[in-house]
Amino acid sequence: MGDVRDLRSAPSVRRAEQEAARFDEELVVTAEPRAPRAVRHWVMRTIAALGVTGAANQVVELLTAELVSNAVVHGPTGGQVRVRLRVAGPYVRVEVIDTGHGAPTVRHPEPTAPSGRGLALVEALAESWGTRPRDGGTSVWFQVDTDA
Repeated sequence: MGDVRDLRSAPSVRRAEQEAARFDEELVVTAEPRAPRAVRHWVMRTIAALGVTGAANQVVELLTAELVSNAVVHGPTGGQVRVRLRVAGPYVRVEVIDTGHGAPTVRHPEPTAPSGRGLALVEALAESWGTRPRDGGTSVWFQVDTDA
């Protein structure tokens, strides 16, 4: 007779459980100086309520603030910034869409430079990230594995 296994640990079952835990929301803010703080707090509270706490919560909070700050600085003043938040299993994905037409690039500024480190932080701390033209603007997204 064969061994008895707990099938709940099978990868297909874990994936199904992760998909069942899906959360998908969007917040639209005006591109103004207070937008990064408002979005950062929204994301932080939302994912904490879904069980994402500790370092993972802080990383998502920081990277979200960086992307929204970039949208405010490099997008049209007073334009809309859309923030999409998706939580599926251990993954948190944030996408920031603005109406700017620039192509975001990772920069490596001098240590004394006052800015320019946002995408370098995203590149260093996110599991994956990307950018693309979208809906008459620019989309930048990142994903964090909260189990890592």
